[in-house]
Amino acid sequence: MSVRIRMKRFGRKNRPFYRICATDTRSPRDGKVIEELGHYDPLVKETDARAILKKERIDYWLSVGAQPSEKVGVLIRKYGTGGTHLDSQQTALERMKVRRTAPPPVAIHASKASAPAVASLGDASADDVEET
Repeated sequence: MSVRIRMKRFGRKNRPFYRICATDTRSPRDGKVIEELGHYDPLVKETDARAILKKERIDYWLSVGAQPSEKVGVLIRKYGTGGTHLDSQQTALERMKVRRTAPPPVAIHASKASAPAVASLGDASADDVEET
């Protein structure tokens, strides 16, 4: 059995998402996989944060003879063990973490003038209900 490291497509129409998997070469693109080795989301705005790989497992599969597809080979050269873009990937992931934090909640105080008006409306509606 020859093994290939390639992408398996997920996601809806016009919103692709790929898992990087070790598969048998005879299986279809979205078919059964041996092991999942990472993921690639081409729609992430930070270019260097698009691919997340399990480096140890990819090294294992390459050592036992698995052949990466062309696109996965490029991702492994950039973001795999000893990759050329590892530093920029780490900084991109840190920037994404900072952006995900929500701003602190802002307290909204009700004005004192509107509070009695609301209470008087509540009393008036209660009187109307009793009379009918």
